[in-house]
Amino acid sequence: MNREISRSNTNLETPKPPVIPAWLRSSLTTLAFTLGSLSLIVAVWLIVRAFVGTDLPSPLATVAVFWNLIKNPFHYGGPNDQGVGLLLLSSLGRVGLGWFLGAVVAVPLGILMGSVQFIHRLVNPIVQVLRPVSPLAWYPLALVAIKSAPNALVFVIFITSLWPTVINTYFGVAAVPKDFKNVAKVFNFSSDRYVRRVLLPFALPHIVTGLRVSLGIAWMVIVAAEMLSGASGIGFFAWDSYNALSYEKVISAIALIGLTGLLFDKGFDWLSRKVSYGG
Repeated sequence: MNREISRSNTNLETPKPPVIPAWLRSSLTTLAFTLGSLSLIVAVWLIVRAFVGTDLPSPLATVAVFWNLIKNPFHYGGPNDQGVGLLLLSSLGRVGLGWFLGAVVAVPLGILMGSVQFIHRLVNPIVQVLRPVSPLAWYPLALVAIKSAPNALVFVIFITSLWPTVINTYFGVAAVPKDFKNVAKVFNFSSDRYVRRVLLPFALPHIVTGLRVSLGIAWMVIVAAEMLSGASGIGFFAWDSYNALSYEKVISAIALIGLTGLLFDKGFDWLSRKVSYGG
């Protein structure tokens, strides 16, 4: 009897463990690393606070202030009493306009530099001389010429956005393989058809990379520029909070700036995969 029972048990299949879907496993892994990163930030924060003293606010106090800022982000009580959402939108508007104008100039200029040797030799020295200049150095001249602080800030972002896009577009266009050009000649492509069918598809990943780098730098520059100019925006909010000794608001502004930059980068990461050769 016991032998029959043991035989029947051996014939039963061993139950398989539940299979976790790949998307759920990936999401849980991402969540675990995110929580780990936040824990690391809090740990470093507490260690630094232990050395510098209580002038640096605690994480709990900062989270409370951060929540108060974001729970009503679009309130408006006057020029000096705006919600953090309105200040963020003000900075985003300047960055978006300056970055767009920079792209309108930089992409065609980079294409011409990569396609026409004469233009490259003529314009490249100008690019190489002006590229290392800090964008903030242009602000006083822009203020003298434009006589408007908000418009001068847009000009600073415009200058900031030019050089990475110009250089990346130039490299993308200049790197078009000679075989591609020969095939276009064999099929008698017009200049317009060559640009649309050969040049732009090949150079597009480089162009997107240039736009991505330009936007990232522009978002960093606008914060410093708003501190310098005193114009409303998230940068001025951080500086004004420092002057008011509200360090919790300063850290909250840093968090908002970083999260906004992360969203920009994620968006361009998605776009880069779409325009890549294997996308």
